[in-house]
Amino acid sequence: MSKTDTPLLKPATDPAHLASAAGLPLSLTFLLASGAGLAVAAIYYSQPMLGVVGDDIGASAQAVGLLPTLTQLGYALGIFFLAPLGDRHDRRKIILAKAAILFAALLLAALSPSLPTLLAASLVIGLAATMAQDIVPAAATLAPESQRGKIVGTVMTGLLLGILLSRVVSGFVAEHWGWRAMFAAAAASIGFVGLAAWRRLPGFQATTQMPYFALLRSLGSLWQQHGTLRRATWAQGLLSIGFSAFWSTLALMLHGEPFHLGAAAAGAFGLAGAAGALAAPVAGRIADRYGAPLVTRLGAGVVFVFFAAMGLAPLMSSNSQLWLLVVCAVGFDMGIQASLIAHQTIIYGIDANARSRLNAVLFTGMFIGMAIGSALAATLFSRFGWMSVTGLASVSALLALIVRLRTPR
Repeated sequence: MSKTDTPLLKPATDPAHLASAAGLPLSLTFLLASGAGLAVAAIYYSQPMLGVVGDDIGASAQAVGLLPTLTQLGYALGIFFLAPLGDRHDRRKIILAKAAILFAALLLAALSPSLPTLLAASLVIGLAATMAQDIVPAAATLAPESQRGKIVGTVMTGLLLGILLSRVVSGFVAEHWGWRAMFAAAAASIGFVGLAAWRRLPGFQATTQMPYFALLRSLGSLWQQHGTLRRATWAQGLLSIGFSAFWSTLALMLHGEPFHLGAAAAGAFGLAGAAGALAAPVAGRIADRYGAPLVTRLGAGVVFVFFAAMGLAPLMSSNSQLWLLVVCAVGFDMGIQASLIAHQTIIYGIDANARSRLNAVLFTGMFIGMAIGSALAATLFSRFGWMSVTGLASVSALLALIVRLRTPR
């Protein structure tokens, strides 16, 4: 280990006075879990509202499809360029700064007079929403060693609930009070989180003295050195293309013929993502017993099967098509969640001293895949219709399965 990479393990505020033998105070654990969930939820609020937004500001389906694309691209850029700062600077200051920026960006989205302003706000929302990726390691640092898994698991549950419920909430709010009200409410929620973090969150010392650009260069070194990391990132990124293609165009599809359903109906599909939460512990147990690579293959295979099954929709009645969409959403969400858990298990075993940076590489690839999926799906949907989107999702899942099948066992 070089001189510039010497770990500084003690946080600026020792967590010993915060943690008892039973773990962190419940109020602080709740703050961390809700902060992570509300931050990551900001990435997904726009997806069920695209039809409503397009009608309100007079934008085409292809144009409003850029909103989730830029949000996910911003999140990917934020993970790559900003997440490493948590190793170099006081994580409390980073969380507070991102909370302030996210609050301002959500408020700008609520007040946007035109699509260009809303697109710019969406990019910044994605960048600042990476505060969720700072909150999780903060929880791991503050938790006593004997309770670290429990505390981090609780915070991750909050993050997952933010992903699952964001579409449901935004669809309902947009349907009854408009899309601007949803962004305003989201800004208020982040404002409360920021104030609570300012009052309750302790400071942290850096864990490395490595300069910022050296941290960024180390991401490239990790990518070059570890084929396991490259295969995991490629596979999860390909799965993310289909995942994002589905969710970013679902509201537009349900808004048109033959369904004519509103934002609330599109948001309700987010409840299907609860299956992903159920798949996580099962995938973990299978990975522990039979190996994570097997879970990645099973997960990718399940995703491909359910994406391909959506191609049967033209042969069904409109009611049957809705049920098919629900079943397939449950199925591919389970597969993607299982694959993600297994891929994280794989990369965390590469280098225990570089887990944050390994995680940054994996999630950067994921959200680049999501941004690509949103952009391609918006274009395909506007030109060729919904079946072209399901075709894109099926092909991307098949490619992910091929990547995993070619992985050395």
